[in-house]
Amino acid sequence: MPVVTLLQTPPEEPLKSQLLQWVVDDFSQLSSTALPPSNPLYNLYQYGLGFEVHLYLEALGGSRLPVELLLACADDDPQQLHGFALCLPIDGEPSACAVAWMAVRPDLRRRGIARSLLEHLRQRYNRIELACGQGKVPCFEALGFAVVGVRDTQVLMASGAAPGDGVLLMLDVAPVWRTVEVQQIHSYLLKQHGRKAMVEAEKKRDRHFDELSRHARAFVLERATQVQTREIRLVTG
Repeated sequence: MPVVTLLQTPPEEPLKSQLLQWVVDDFSQLSSTALPPSNPLYNLYQYGLGFEVHLYLEALGGSRLPVELLLACADDDPQQLHGFALCLPIDGEPSACAVAWMAVRPDLRRRGIARSLLEHLRQRYNRIELACGQGKVPCFEALGFAVVGVRDTQVLMASGAAPGDGVLLMLDVAPVWRTVEVQQIHSYLLKQHGRKAMVEAEKKRDRHFDELSRHARAFVLERATQVQTREIRLVTG
């Protein structure tokens, strides 16, 4: 098993580079937008996510936000990244945290690395939150999480103590979309695909987001109904 380390300062450059490359390569799995590669805006959002995670890594050890980073590295090579979990604080609930992003190297999945990362968090927090797509719900249920609601386009899950009144603290990443780099990428895509195609891509993006949100709400409602039905059966049974 890899060695799991808690970082509260930015990681060394080799580890940081590996992590950010993963984020870009695994965009469809890590992004709450889940934008398909067929959409011309895919590369724009791919870059945006990488830049967003970069900002959170830069915030490690600073005064803006108490971000935490768990790294799972090879036991015989601490510069070889096997998995990571980037966690955000929940204001008003010091015993709770939220996993913003978590990933395991594709060729090392199903070997207990994600479980190991979460176990390290459980040693320090009474409750852990995370949001994921519907397809990942069974995986996290097997790791002790339960469906508790919806967060934007994803299913919100939690393990441990009951939710409190805390508020998830996040960085303001809106400026990312006003950077010169983003404008340059957008200009390139506009030149490559044409204005008509880009307008249609934006419409498809909006419909995609609406559909994800609608499906997430329906999924959570169905789960809640199933739980209530089981509880009634237990009482009357």
